[in-house]
Amino acid sequence: MSPQNLFTPIKVGNNLLKHRVVLSPLTRFRATAEAVPTKLMAEYYQQRASEGGLLIAEATFIDRLAGGYLNVPGIYNREQIEGWQKVTSAVHKNKASIFLQLWHLGRVGSKTLNPNGEQIVSASDIPITGTPLVLTEYEVPRALEIHEIKEIIEQYRQAALNAVKEAGFDGIEVHSASGFLPDQFINKNSNKRTDIYGGSIENRSRFVLELIDALVDAVGEERTAIRFSPDSEFHDMQDDTTLETWSYITQQLQKNHPQLAYLHFVEPRGNFVGDTNTVFKDSLQPYRDIWQGPFIAASGFSTTRDYALAYAEKTGNLISFGRAFIANPDLPARLQNGWELNQYDRSTFYTNGAEGYTDYPFYNSKE
Repeated sequence: MSPQNLFTPIKVGNNLLKHRVVLSPLTRFRATAEAVPTKLMAEYYQQRASEGGLLIAEATFIDRLAGGYLNVPGIYNREQIEGWQKVTSAVHKNKASIFLQLWHLGRVGSKTLNPNGEQIVSASDIPITGTPLVLTEYEVPRALEIHEIKEIIEQYRQAALNAVKEAGFDGIEVHSASGFLPDQFINKNSNKRTDIYGGSIENRSRFVLELIDALVDAVGEERTAIRFSPDSEFHDMQDDTTLETWSYITQQLQKNHPQLAYLHFVEPRGNFVGDTNTVFKDSLQPYRDIWQGPFIAASGFSTTRDYALAYAEKTGNLISFGRAFIANPDLPARLQNGWELNQYDRSTFYTNGAEGYTDYPFYNSKE
């Protein structure tokens, strides 16, 4: 199949892209123990930076209390900003654009990850059920008070300023997917509040919409984006008005901030951390019908190359690739030319060195 739409130019924010193959934000645990980006990370992103391409850098903590996974980067102090400056400079040398995904774990975190054992927070005091991926057990969070919600929005705002004004990113993406803090406010099963941030769809959407307002005020619509995962059950998410809820949020964004850089939606799939249950349906059309700006679709495309190309032809969307982009630093060229893809090694996804990170070969260097 000739990937025509995937290689049609599109403007995203202030950036004119030459193609629509996007690097998905991917947690890789290659920062220092102090959450500082490394030279190895700069090499990794530069390898995947093609002229006119868009990279979304990995989820990055907005504050020390937003999450404390070791070797995950932050964007809340000078050393971290300087580390990210090396990454953005390397990417821009290849004439690519790069956004930073802003992250708060909420109830997915642990007091053991916080500097003074502070209790984790969420929309409500409802813990996640099930077996943790990283921690030994899930804890009961403390419901945020209204003044604390405002303080967290200010932390996001400062993180966006650090990213765009200081570190050199072309924009920021709010991680409002996969069961993390903004998603915990949106989904009905994790939000049992009775104040202005809970109950109705409008109230459960308030946090994320106020957050976008603040970020737009800080760095501009064209440098602000957001990621959603309606119908995802990851991290014990559930909402019985999915279509109505995320349609309302999308409508409000279209109404109030039509010049946002993009909306990034994740198709639900049963095995989020595995290689089965790949999605072969399009559940995102209702949101695509509402949002008139650039639209990125994600989830399952790395293992379904032909479907990804057909999806791009059908929708004109940008397509976000994760696992395939890990293993193929020159993924856009491989897709455009129909070249064979390297196979990824899942066992090295969350290690700390160059193996399985910067040592995957480019097509022309393969023996």
